[in-house]
Amino acid sequence: MDQLSIESALADLHLPALRYNDRLDSTNAEAWRWLEAGGPDRALLVADEQTAGRGRAGRHWVTASGSALAFSLLLLAPPLDPQRLPRLTGLGALSVVSALEAKFALPAWIKWPNDILVDGRKVGGVLVEALWSGEKLEAAVVGIGINIAPESVSAAILPPAGLNYPATCVEDATGYPVDRLEVLHAILHEMLVTWLSRLSLPEFMHAWEAKLAFLDQWVELSAGGPLGMPGLLNRGEPGSKDRLAGRLVGLTEDGALKLIDMSGKLVSVAVGELHLRPALIKDSTPPE
Repeated sequence: MDQLSIESALADLHLPALRYNDRLDSTNAEAWRWLEAGGPDRALLVADEQTAGRGRAGRHWVTASGSALAFSLLLLAPPLDPQRLPRLTGLGALSVVSALEAKFALPAWIKWPNDILVDGRKVGGVLVEALWSGEKLEAAVVGIGINIAPESVSAAILPPAGLNYPATCVEDATGYPVDRLEVLHAILHEMLVTWLSRLSLPEFMHAWEAKLAFLDQWVELSAGGPLGMPGLLNRGEPGSKDRLAGRLVGLTEDGALKLIDMSGKLVSVAVGELHLRPALIKDSTPPE
C-alpha cells in the first residue's frame, strides 16, 4: 500500500485530497494538523503504521505495519444538526459493518457507541472528534481503525485498560488473505456515496439501529462514576461503578441508547464513558 496504489483504488470516489504516510502517531491528530494547514472537505489521510492512534477515554490503538487499516476523513461543516453529532459515529460504524457484510459476507455488528464486532470479537472501532465555533459545528474528523491481518491483533493495545472484548481481524474471520485497499474502498463508498447525504433521514437511523449488537436483548451499562439516573443496580455505594440494566430497544434521534429498564420505564443514555455488555438476567420480562 502506497500513495499511488491508494489513489488508483479510490479513483472513482473523486476525493479532493489524499495523503498516505508510512508511519504516524495518529491519523486523527494528523488530520487536524492538515485542517490547520488548509485541508479541504472530504480529505482522506491513511497510515500504514500508527503508533498512538486515538481511542475513547484516552486509550491508544497501535497498528503494526502492513497489518491493519488506519485512516481519517476530514469533514468541513458536516450536513448535520450539531445536536446530532453522534450520527457521525454511526456513519463510520454503519459504513464499516455494511462494507464487511457486502464484501466478505461477515456478520458484523455495532457495539454502541463505536466498536465493531465480528463473531463477538472486536475487529475495529470509530472515533469522531469535532471542532466547534460557539455552538456551530465547524469540522469533524471521522477516524477508523480495522484489524485486517493477525499481526494487527497482537499489536493493538489500549492502555490504561485492556479490551472489553477479545480482538480479532478480518482475515481470521474470512479464513483467507484480504486486500486492505479493497476494504478501504468499500468503507469509503458506504460513507461518501451511500450514507453521508442521508445522515438526517429516517432511513439512516433505521439502518444504524438494525445493526446494533444486542438489539432487543437485556444489556448492562457500567460507568466509572455516577450516571445520575434511575434504574441503577448499585447506586450510592462509595467507590462503586454505577450499572444500569435493561432491554436495548434502539436509538434516539441524537444517537443516545434507548433501554427499557427493570421497572419497565424507557430511559436514554447519551454517549459517555460507558461499557455495554449482555446482562446476565434470567427473567427477561420487566416487572409490571
